[in-house]
Amino acid sequence: MQNAWEFRCSEGKSKDPQGKTFKKEIWHQKLSYRMTLGDEVEDMFFLLNEVKRQIPSVTGVSSGAIASDYQRLRVESVCSRLGLVSLAYLWKQDQSLLLQEMITNGIVAITVKVAAMGLDPSKHLGKEMASLQPYLHKLKELYGINVCGEGGEYETLTLDCPLFVNARIVLDEFQVILHSTDSIAPVGVLHPLAFHLENKAQSCSLGSSDKTHEMYHEKKGFVCEVQGDHPQGCDAACQDDAPVNNLVELAEHKLHISRTQKGDTFSICSRLQDSCTTSTGLQEDLEAVLKKIESLLVENGFGWENVLYIHLYIADMNEFATANDTYVRYITQEKCPFGVPSRSTIELPLLQVGLGSAYMEVFVANDHTKRVLHVQSISCWAPSCIGPYSQATLHKEILHMAGQLGLNPPTMTLCQGGAIDELEKALENSEAVAKCFNCSISTSAIAFVIYCSTKIPSTERFKIQDKQDVFLKQTRVFNFDTGTNSEAFDPIFLYVLVPDLPKGALVEVKPILFVADDIEEPTGDVKEQSCSSTPGYWGFQHAEWHDSCFQKCVVPGKLCTVILSVSSEPAATICHDHLVGDKNKGDNQNSLTEWQMDRVSRFCIYLLDKIITESGFLWDDTMYLRFYFPTSLQVPANTLSLMFTNAFDELAAMGRIIKTGKEPIFNLVPVLGAGRSSASMDDIITCELLARKS
Repeated sequence: MQNAWEFRCSEGKSKDPQGKTFKKEIWHQKLSYRMTLGDEVEDMFFLLNEVKRQIPSVTGVSSGAIASDYQRLRVESVCSRLGLVSLAYLWKQDQSLLLQEMITNGIVAITVKVAAMGLDPSKHLGKEMASLQPYLHKLKELYGINVCGEGGEYETLTLDCPLFVNARIVLDEFQVILHSTDSIAPVGVLHPLAFHLENKAQSCSLGSSDKTHEMYHEKKGFVCEVQGDHPQGCDAACQDDAPVNNLVELAEHKLHISRTQKGDTFSICSRLQDSCTTSTGLQEDLEAVLKKIESLLVENGFGWENVLYIHLYIADMNEFATANDTYVRYITQEKCPFGVPSRSTIELPLLQVGLGSAYMEVFVANDHTKRVLHVQSISCWAPSCIGPYSQATLHKEILHMAGQLGLNPPTMTLCQGGAIDELEKALENSEAVAKCFNCSISTSAIAFVIYCSTKIPSTERFKIQDKQDVFLKQTRVFNFDTGTNSEAFDPIFLYVLVPDLPKGALVEVKPILFVADDIEEPTGDVKEQSCSSTPGYWGFQHAEWHDSCFQKCVVPGKLCTVILSVSSEPAATICHDHLVGDKNKGDNQNSLTEWQMDRVSRFCIYLLDKIITESGFLWDDTMYLRFYFPTSLQVPANTLSLMFTNAFDELAAMGRIIKTGKEPIFNLVPVLGAGRSSASMDDIITCELLARKS
């Protein structure tokens, strides 16, 4: 085993000062830690393992990582192996404010090492941080140093702080040792030779509250000396993945597979068919789905490390723990050395339409150029992802973000103010993740999918869209005012009504962002462009009202994302007939005859064909295509799948450029409702498409 410092090179394009385009090399550094005998990380593992054995009440480890992925990932690796929680409450905090807060709260620390431009061992060693603070800010402006020293600019020794309730350290004698006399950044170390302890007056609390000080006194003397023999090998630490037992034979399940035809980035979906007779419960169904996807990946020369994103749909959120336990037996960090995929987990009415208890869609790339953000530590930054799924994955300028809940990051609990407060916090969490990729959801997002729980009163649903619009507008104005962003996309929105969400959340936000390699790349929101030039077929011809059925956001020559919505009124026009059933009867409001639904399905494909063609894209550019249909439609999923499959086959027969194979190129997703507005998620059918030029 070894520290995984891997470098990967890929080519990109940039411009020189004269505007001439040239190729540039982009180096990707992989910082993940792998167990290495004799490494200092293993020393920490053995120590914490002994601590856990002797003091079973210890369940977490706190570290001071602020911006260092190198440090954070190693602490998280040890915690993961030991079943401990990593706490990193300084993570992503503003270093200037953090330094001031430490000084204000009575932390007295002196420099014991300096190693940065502008720091002189003869002048700055042994100085208190309070006195150095103004000078450090000056160096930050001049050279961009980290004022908290996390870049190795300096190291400190704490002489006093609120935790020192009995005495403070007084340094009596020390020696300065020069490690380097470099004229630009000399390196020096302060070596203590003598010190003594100075008792504190009982009344002195150094700025801490009486309650806190009282707590410290209650805990004083609670010092444990943990001793143990250092293991001679790594056997105790190295726990390879237990082999996944073949609990489910694939032959026992009739699985439905769909796959887009794009060669470099594509989606694979797997679900049960005829599950009324084959489904045996969530664990077995998910096991069958995972095994099938894994086998398909292997057949195509891929593995879980190639997966960018996973949509995990389950029939009952009460079984989330079971689903997760099954999931982590297949998708592990060891199997994904380039980073575990991002994920969203949603409860869907799968059983009502005969699709089993588990349904999975994986988004796959044929290379390893993804950049993954996976923070497992609990912090004030954004919700942690404790387990093998990450906050976001960037691949070829598309940032796929995990579904974000309205969780308070330090406590990992949901906001208590209802759906609107949850939405605001979920958007704040999404923005925190986006900033790690030097972008913002207010300017770089091209699409949002907002999952809404049925627990939200119908009278409150319209407020969701209003709140989101206000949040994005305010964040965009702030970014413009601070000079963070100069351009912005006008994203498109899809609202999906579902039975339940993880942790009983009311709202889950899933943004998709375009993060250009070239910051001068022009934005291309053309979603209001009319589709009128493509010839009609199946009897359809362009009409003005067609433009009201879709939203699209296009980055010219790169991306095209489309959301197409067919509600009752256009469906009636499409079919030249009125809908069957009493419109005042909620359960049957969306009911259509099979002939009518067949007509609507062809209209969807006709209009999608026009949109992507006139936007300069081909069907072969499609990375994923989803059709959301409500359970109230009362058309069996297999029947609906056959309708779309036949329509695509007919489209290919008409000479349109589209590949059709033995598997459908689309994914059918049953929902309780969907639409372009949070107030009216009552579409007959909703299409979501993402295409990218290779």
